[in-house]
Amino acid sequence: MSTSIFNDFKVLAPGPAMFGTESSLSMFLNTLTPKFYVALTGTSSLISGLILIFEWWYFRKYGTSFIEQVSVSHLRPLLGGVDNSSPTNSNTSNGDADSNRQSVSECKVWRNPLNLFRGAEYNRYTWVTGREPLTYYDMNLSAQDHQTFFTCDSDHLRPADAIMQKAWRERNPQARISAAHEALELEDCATAYILLAEEEATTIVEAEKLFKQAVKAGEGCYRRSQQLQHHGAQYEAQHRRDTNVLVYIKRRLAMCSRKLGRTREAVKMMRDLMKEFPLLSMFNIHENLLESLLELQNYADVQAVLAKYDDISLPKSATICYTAALLKARAVSDKFSPEAASRRGLSTAEMNAVEAIHRAVEFNPHVPKYLLEMKSLILPPEHILKRGDSEAIAYAFFHLQHWKRVEGALNLLHCTWEGTFRMIPYPLEKGHLFYPYPICTETADRELLPTVFHEVSVYPKKELPFFILFTAGLCSFTAMLALLTHQFPELMGVFAKAFLSTLFAPLNFIMEKVESILPSSLWHQLTRI
Repeated sequence: MSTSIFNDFKVLAPGPAMFGTESSLSMFLNTLTPKFYVALTGTSSLISGLILIFEWWYFRKYGTSFIEQVSVSHLRPLLGGVDNSSPTNSNTSNGDADSNRQSVSECKVWRNPLNLFRGAEYNRYTWVTGREPLTYYDMNLSAQDHQTFFTCDSDHLRPADAIMQKAWRERNPQARISAAHEALELEDCATAYILLAEEEATTIVEAEKLFKQAVKAGEGCYRRSQQLQHHGAQYEAQHRRDTNVLVYIKRRLAMCSRKLGRTREAVKMMRDLMKEFPLLSMFNIHENLLESLLELQNYADVQAVLAKYDDISLPKSATICYTAALLKARAVSDKFSPEAASRRGLSTAEMNAVEAIHRAVEFNPHVPKYLLEMKSLILPPEHILKRGDSEAIAYAFFHLQHWKRVEGALNLLHCTWEGTFRMIPYPLEKGHLFYPYPICTETADRELLPTVFHEVSVYPKKELPFFILFTAGLCSFTAMLALLTHQFPELMGVFAKAFLSTLFAPLNFIMEKVESILPSSLWHQLTRI
């Protein structure tokens, strides 16, 4: 092939005067053989393939197209266009500002504020089903939390605390429970009561009794350490530990009241706890309060809590975003109809509700499938990953009943939640109201959730731009035609004739029918025109 092409070009070796006349140009074109065109087509296919490979690599690495980026960033300003990627509207500006304020790690694992009791709930599930609802990674994180919140460097000064310091490091549950009983034989130890309430108590009633005993012991230690906290760093650390212990006990007591149906009592306990310790936001007690207020259908108080915690400077959560969406959906959901909305358009209240749903779905896109019961729920883990499947499970497990209670709320969610994905087609690279969706959520969720009987929800599936698919198809098709034409020229000619005849067969059939229907004289006049 290369020799024949070389001969083609050798024949065409023109002198300076050859290009000056039309006859020379005609001679140049007439001497081109089919093999030249085959070589030209193959070369163009090769170049297109190289461009495609580079585009694919650039897209996989940076999440955007090199050609699009160059055209938008460099060519459009030269041509006088406007860069749509700049934040020209207030929503985009707010989204960029919110993105800049995110100082926490994308894949930081948080303690689940509504986590269940290990002995009274998780273990009971294991006894009934034979399945382990908690992963080793999740339980190991809990052990680290207990050592952080319930121990300090001065534990060796109190024998019971020294025993509990070792107990929190034990992997065997029975060894931990035995150590807690041993500590209680020495003195009333608040952390020993906590361990027994969490792991040994088989019912919520038993856990509540143990937590009430823990409150008495914890308040005594807290008052003593409060008086000595300014005497040195050691006493300050001890007071900080006693504060964490007391807040944890009172919060779990409030959760016991909520689980036993005494919701108003639980709300009062949570409000008092938030007033007494306003700076301890690490426990996210306001999320427990929101769930209890929704159970009481006290929507005005829910709105007041949201006004305080749904702030741009504070970390978001699925509970905050979806509760705000629920309140706005509640105002219009009972009368909402997709058919009516498509005819008359959305009202202001309906638009606000839809925007709130889109905001919530952008923050955590896994929640709607659980609220709409498109995926089955499992017991929530003790730790969650914000914007991940674990947070979605924890939210839907407790809040599904509140969405069902609001008439039409789930219908409105069903009709509008998928519209979020049209607003942010590539959420890994660019968000709308929040920072881009973290890439690491799937890996962390697989560690937190029992994948043996639960399929982890994965989002998003990165879709390739249309022009990359089109270029790939066109390049492959052209290269295949060039190769076949070179190898089997006669056969490809027959194939091309057959393809064209098949393509124009319907048109020929219609023309024959028209000729048979119309009079010959009329058809003759039309052809003359």
